[in-house]
Amino acid sequence: MNTSERRERILEYLRASEQPQSATALARRLSVSRQIIVGDVALLRAAGERITATPRGYVLERPQAGQDYTVACVHSSEDMERELALMVDQGCTVKNVIVEHPVYGQLTGPLELSSRYDISEFIRKVEENAAQPLSVLTDGIHLHTLRCPDQETFDRTVAALKTAGFLAR
Repeated sequence: MNTSERRERILEYLRASEQPQSATALARRLSVSRQIIVGDVALLRAAGERITATPRGYVLERPQAGQDYTVACVHSSEDMERELALMVDQGCTVKNVIVEHPVYGQLTGPLELSSRYDISEFIRKVEENAAQPLSVLTDGIHLHTLRCPDQETFDRTVAALKTAGFLAR
């Protein structure tokens, strides 16, 4: 298999999958190293493919039903799992986290969390890597882009965040 065939196969796997695909899993399927996959994905992105790297692997961006909304939150690192659960429990997908860094400007971390399982896997990865959330750079203040099926779902989510004390003023 040549390079262009391999890249087409990566796209086929991503199109066919409902779940994120890790570079390691793609490497196994294609009998190459993880680093080859990382390079291929970088070149596919440069060529205009809408591939997002999430904490659980690569996903191909697809049109999704619903509307994107932005919400400003503030809380400690210890409350991260609870905050994320509040949002997915109301029916939203947490697309990303965004912080405003004084030197680098806007920093965005893709999340794509839609369920408690997604959250538990994300938290496991954070703990496994002793990683700090981006919000530690901004004293807990951060934004999330939420994909909600409708305005009512977003309003319910905002109310739940406010009740929990997570909504930034």
